[in-house]
Amino acid sequence: MDHGQHSGMWVPDEPPTWGRMFLPHLDGWSWLAVLSLLGAVGYLVALVVLRRSGVAWPWWRTASWVAGCAALFAVTGTWLNGYSMVLFSVHMAQHMVLSMVAPILLLLGAPVTLALRTLPRGRRLAGVPRALLLDALHSRVARVVSHPAFTLPLFLASLYAVYFTPIFDALMADPLGHQFMLAHFTVTGLLFFGPILAQDPWPRTAGHGGRMLELLVPMPFHAFFGVAILMAGSLVVETFADPPAGWGVDPLADQKTAGSIAWSFGEIPTVFVMALVLFAWMGSEQRKARRLDRAAARTEDAELAAYNARLKALAERS
Repeated sequence: MDHGQHSGMWVPDEPPTWGRMFLPHLDGWSWLAVLSLLGAVGYLVALVVLRRSGVAWPWWRTASWVAGCAALFAVTGTWLNGYSMVLFSVHMAQHMVLSMVAPILLLLGAPVTLALRTLPRGRRLAGVPRALLLDALHSRVARVVSHPAFTLPLFLASLYAVYFTPIFDALMADPLGHQFMLAHFTVTGLLFFGPILAQDPWPRTAGHGGRMLELLVPMPFHAFFGVAILMAGSLVVETFADPPAGWGVDPLADQKTAGSIAWSFGEIPTVFVMALVLFAWMGSEQRKARRLDRAAARTEDAELAAYNARLKALAERS
């Protein structure tokens, strides 16, 4: 495929098609693409180690992790990453995948739990990685970055503070800035959804009601962000003001498509997470009810035994 250079990054000269966008693009690989491949291999190696020790691991967690790595690579290691430099709609799709789809899939893979079960224990050199992981989980920094007072503003700032200020154009004009922005979207999604999904041990724990509230609070802000871009009568950012003339792309129409993606596509993962938290909540209540029933049954049996013992004692006295 022919390609040119845009702000230090190779981008395609031909208009996007589904076939072109997902072709591997070695020149345009992000560090996230490399990390996604390393993450998939590392997870599978850890899974083999765990299986050899005789410990079972849910297949759906493995499938979710691999799907998350595939999603990361699909938007950072293919020509889609190049098209995201010149079309706002493609960039917004990339943003939604990096901040919402990939983090949810990766977190459902419970990588921290897998690491804690497979990394060697002990105080020798082999046990250092596990000890460092535990120290990080219990650190003050981890407690701060997992608190909703940090995650909620960060999640919303990645929308409003990035796109409605000169920050976006400044980051997109520099290859390192673009890489930083992609990493920012991904880390923001992991920090936001991690405590809500609670698939791994986190520095901060919250009840199901609190987790549901954390998920619901940013929904109207996220929807309004998409609507604001969709209804804007002028270009929100300058980066996408001049798409290649031969592509026949109207920048304002493409911006409206980007707003539609942010508004509609962005809410689907949130509803999915909401359903997961709700089902987990219902399951927790059912388990609690069963525990109470068993405790009541044990108490009732004890009371009956004590009553029978008293009757027997009275009978012996008479």
